[in-house]
Amino acid sequence: MTDVLIHADTDRDPTMRHEVPLTVPDPFLYIEHDGRRYAVITAFERERLGAAAPDIEALAPEQFGMDELLRAGTPPAEAWLEVYTRALREIGVGEASIPSRFPVEIADHLRAQGVTLRVDRELFDGRRRSKTAAEIAGLRRAQRACEAALDVARKMLRESEARDGYLHLGGEPLTSERIKAEMQVVFIAHGAVADEFIVASGPQGAVGHDMGSGPIAADLPVVFDLWPRDTQTAVYTDMTRTYVVGTVPDEIGEYHRLCKEALARTAEAARPGVNGRALMQIACDLFAEHGYPTQLTKQPGEVLDSGFFHGLGHGVGLEVHERPRLSVTGDELVPGDVITLEPGLYRAGYGGVRLEDILLVTDDGVETVTQYPYDLAP
Repeated sequence: MTDVLIHADTDRDPTMRHEVPLTVPDPFLYIEHDGRRYAVITAFERERLGAAAPDIEALAPEQFGMDELLRAGTPPAEAWLEVYTRALREIGVGEASIPSRFPVEIADHLRAQGVTLRVDRELFDGRRRSKTAAEIAGLRRAQRACEAALDVARKMLRESEARDGYLHLGGEPLTSERIKAEMQVVFIAHGAVADEFIVASGPQGAVGHDMGSGPIAADLPVVFDLWPRDTQTAVYTDMTRTYVVGTVPDEIGEYHRLCKEALARTAEAARPGVNGRALMQIACDLFAEHGYPTQLTKQPGEVLDSGFFHGLGHGVGLEVHERPRLSVTGDELVPGDVITLEPGLYRAGYGGVRLEDILLVTDDGVETVTQYPYDLAP
């Protein structure tokens, strides 16, 4: 059995959060050895750790001489390095796998003390792909929060009126900022948070991760790409819908029809064992048949700013973008994966359409977790 070391906090590091399912804002050392789990962690977190993960043995830095080191004038950073070295020596760890984000300073010190460390990206990515029951529950909560917030945004769009080419609500311009502020309230009320998300009108919606700003245009698409995080589990969801208030241009109508068809085709084909690139190919073939450039049909070296210029989707969990890949390169899907499918078509300087659902890969197919209509009209 491979020994494992992780050094991080659980607030910012998804690898640690997957192993220790609570918010610990300060970094600590997590250890797996001979089928047992340990954490070298301060007394401040011991009680919470015991409640959240009772199988993890909490090891106090004091039992490895922290007090004596500090009294002798050892700088705190060096004292922690020595404590970690002594802990690993006592437990019997001589070699271990570490994630790619493992701190260089600690790795250099442990290697100098004779501990063999190997970066194993595949090991840690693979652990997080199969979601726990708690993580799946968090995904569902985040998705319901996402849908409730979009309900509020759509109501604002429906109740607005066009004036001089832009939407107004309550006598004031309707802006991305106004819509986002109302959606944030809904996220929080449903136990979710979102540091940022996309409400992008017209040309902004054709610029990748342009978050959107300023007034919302009438008769042009507005792209809503939302990725709130469940506060209890730190698990994300991800959903995109596109709306037009007013007259739908024929070009946007075609984009929407093709994106919806691509979403349906790829969802039908998704199942364990299917490679993410094969799903990408399905969407690209459809778009190419109708004359739109894609990542799989463009010339080598060509940079796209229109057509289908991004990947089909990605894994979602403790990061909003994680394995498996569903793009120019892909991973075979496995049960427990959570993936998005987000086909899109765009014209630079004008606008675009993207539709995105989130799906859970089951033993024999997929479950579409998203439960939201695709209408272009809000």
